[in-house]
Amino acid sequence: MIEPAASQPPRPAPRSVVALVDASSGVERELIGTWLAEGGIAEEFRTDAPITQLDLDAAAVAARLVGRRDDPLVVPVRVLWLPPERDGVRRMSFGDLAMLTNPRKPNRLVQRRLSRKAPDRHVILTGAPALLSELRANHPEAAALYTTGSAEPFARAIVRAAVVALERAERTVIGDRYKVPRLVAEEILDSPEFLRRLELIADRIDADPQDVYRRAEKGLNELVAAQSRLVSDLFTQAMRPVHASTWKVDTDATGLARLRTLNRSYPLVFLPSHRSYVDAFVLGDVLARNDFPPNHVIGGANLGFWPMGPIARRTGTVFIRRSFGDDEVYKAVVEEYFAYLLSKRFNLEWYFEGGRTRTGKLRPPRYGLLNYLAAAVRADRVDDVMLVPVSITYERLNELGAIATEQLGGRKKPEGLTWLARYIRSQQHSAGHVYVRFGEPLSARARLAALGDPMHKATVTIPLHGPDGAAPVPAPAEEEIAEKERRAVQLLAFEVAVGINNVTPITVNALATLALLGVEQRALTLGEVRALLAPVIAYIGRRELPSGELTALTEEPSLAVVLEQLSLARVVTVYRGGIEPVYSIESGAHLEAAFYRNSAVHWFVDRAIMELSVLAAIEAADDNLRAGWEEAFRLRDLLKFEFFFPDRAEFSERITAEMLLVDPEWNARGRETQGSEIVARLRGSGFMMAHRVLRSFFDAQLVVAERLADKDAAAPIDRKELIAECVSVGKQMLLQRRLHSPESVSTELFSSAIKLADNYHLIEPAEATAAADRTDLTRRRAEFATQLRAISSRISLAANLDPSNTLGPVTR
Repeated sequence: MIEPAASQPPRPAPRSVVALVDASSGVERELIGTWLAEGGIAEEFRTDAPITQLDLDAAAVAARLVGRRDDPLVVPVRVLWLPPERDGVRRMSFGDLAMLTNPRKPNRLVQRRLSRKAPDRHVILTGAPALLSELRANHPEAAALYTTGSAEPFARAIVRAAVVALERAERTVIGDRYKVPRLVAEEILDSPEFLRRLELIADRIDADPQDVYRRAEKGLNELVAAQSRLVSDLFTQAMRPVHASTWKVDTDATGLARLRTLNRSYPLVFLPSHRSYVDAFVLGDVLARNDFPPNHVIGGANLGFWPMGPIARRTGTVFIRRSFGDDEVYKAVVEEYFAYLLSKRFNLEWYFEGGRTRTGKLRPPRYGLLNYLAAAVRADRVDDVMLVPVSITYERLNELGAIATEQLGGRKKPEGLTWLARYIRSQQHSAGHVYVRFGEPLSARARLAALGDPMHKATVTIPLHGPDGAAPVPAPAEEEIAEKERRAVQLLAFEVAVGINNVTPITVNALATLALLGVEQRALTLGEVRALLAPVIAYIGRRELPSGELTALTEEPSLAVVLEQLSLARVVTVYRGGIEPVYSIESGAHLEAAFYRNSAVHWFVDRAIMELSVLAAIEAADDNLRAGWEEAFRLRDLLKFEFFFPDRAEFSERITAEMLLVDPEWNARGRETQGSEIVARLRGSGFMMAHRVLRSFFDAQLVVAERLADKDAAAPIDRKELIAECVSVGKQMLLQRRLHSPESVSTELFSSAIKLADNYHLIEPAEATAAADRTDLTRRRAEFATQLRAISSRISLAANLDPSNTLGPVTR
């Protein structure tokens, strides 16, 4: 319930004790009664004070405890039933269901039998005690209502405190993985602050307060995850084969140990990358095996279908409506529920990209749930929250076919029971490793305080303004504060994304597809693939980048196994009819191959930008160095909706570091470096990255730019229709060899390109009557397309400089 702080003097010896008995049957009452009669409380709390036994029930507490004038010590008591011990762990299994009862909540007949024949299967549990005066001090508003004749609020507060104390005591016996919330909706609806907020909403929307209260109650009942230990145990066992038979889980043990220490003081919010439907099962299993309490996993209401929805809610999944609209009541309920969970130090988990990535790399973050978290921190509802970036990276995924179909304009199949059965069947093939890595935890309070400081200067590039980087028009004080808070949340999300990327390992399949996608639909022998990858693996080693088992790519036998596995996954095709096998990307599987490549593509973006900047500098008539840096920053701006870039100073340092890896004496050569010498050093590095890493993104931008340039500047643009048009025209441009990367024909990449064009003010039509505006928009759209054609030509030049060209001809 509550305990005196270490700095406070110890409690005086109580003159009386009230045992609040939480019993569900006569058997449990007998066990507790016997324990009390044999001096259980006297021995445990070193007191010989008289003991009163009272049911843990609000009505009984209101009638017999709230009004007492003495100051009894209140001790909650419960019988804890335990499953049989298996391999040193007491955990339920499906075999226990043969008893037709829950081993943690056995029926009365089983309780009677267990109490006689298996006394080790139950424990008499006491929660942390509290004096009645301490309970009054801890719940002043509820206690104050007693003086006006209403004992129920204080009684309910005592019952809730007793339940929480017993739950905490249970976790010391059964482990933190069974941390379960109780009476959540009741406690929230009893909160005076929340009731006052509902009254303000009722006034603002001119609604009946009772109707607003009922809507809030309904919303809470939709949200609150009524966790069950039985369902959690069985669900974990049932779903484990979905991933355990498919992947070998490789976990960051050091990161888990650090998080376990942090979790003793702070709630953790796990923010994983989202590549698969099984992400939550993989992470949940890892945390359960390491005795973390279950996360409250925030999911979209579309996944709440029967029977998974009701089951998932019993394991801690919180289903939130996809859109709140203007429903202020529901918005208040979600915010309050978030604040409640954080204040009670429950761990949360959500996928802040808003959905599974369709390209393999991180999507731009969504800020809605982070806004609720920030509100709870700013309102001091919680001391602090530690945000945990989590990277979940699969060597192979069996669901990529459906993702690729969506990227070519196909419709996403709705989730349901048939979809689930089909999905589980698709996971029955071995798919290598899944790597679970934990980034550096971020203190939400510290980061929001720093980022929200008006003197703080942004350290990252977020496309809030136009390409010229112009500052926004000064806003009134309230709007300025709101903008500052909004930006602080965006920057926090940026740091989480960077944290995920920083621990995402480079897998064998990421490098294998990087190699095969970069040779323009040619087939390579095993030796050619190995020779192509050797300098890239050396580069990864020099930079000390996180990686999977890349030694498998250094020897031909193990490399053959990697490529054969990709062949079984229908990503790579193997031709065996000649002198030796040759490997290439399977026809129509370029999007799947790009998914694997893109899981690690962020590690090579700086190198690719450096290469294109060098080529731009060589083309410049004068001041080559300045031209190169201008191109680097131009490329950084064009890719700001695809990757997470640091500020200009750090970006410059990173590009310089890439140049020094190619030419350690580059700083000394400075402006006098000859173009031919730089090109020779790039070739001498053993590989080029621009065409392998950036071509698909710039190809997609070129398709969008050309479609915009072809449109009437005064005509409105429907974005969905524009994406569909880009898919169709992109396929035509591929056939005409005007595009070089089949993986660029992707609805996801076209969507990002349209966001970029909108950021450059190229989407909104000009006024039909304003000839000058129409002319200006037409000119800027044409310039945008011309700029992207120049970049495309430079990427082709980089491809032709790649040493892999010595393996055979490359189509220009």
